[in-house]
Amino acid sequence: MKIPAELKYTKNDEWVRVEGDIAVMGITDYAQDQLSDIVFVEIVALEGDSLDQGETCAVIESVKAAADVFLPVGGEIIAINESLMDSPELVNEDPFGNAWLVKIKMSDLSQLEDLMDADTYQKLERDH
Repeated sequence: MKIPAELKYTKNDEWVRVEGDIAVMGITDYAQDQLSDIVFVEIVALEGDSLDQGETCAVIESVKAAADVFLPVGGEIIAINESLMDSPELVNEDPFGNAWLVKIKMSDLSQLEDLMDADTYQKLERDH
């Protein structure tokens, strides 16, 4: 499993790439592997929505299960990845790149402190 060192992670298997006060987020390689073949992505957050850390922003369905995706940080949704609705398989193919879910203008940068670095996440993943 890939675990890019420059990202932050949640215990629910979401990742965050920080670009100033913008957080780009998606699900991890581990999460997409556990879900298996992803057949549907519904991003329930809308551009312009202000959501809190931990709120559901998307639902991902695979041939095995459906999983809610939670916001790792709170703030205003400034972009959603609409290409996932037509090409949900991108989540399996490129979970850390083209399969980002939403971009958030963070309202509280201190929430990043709640997230794990790659080493801590890797230890958690091994314990799953």
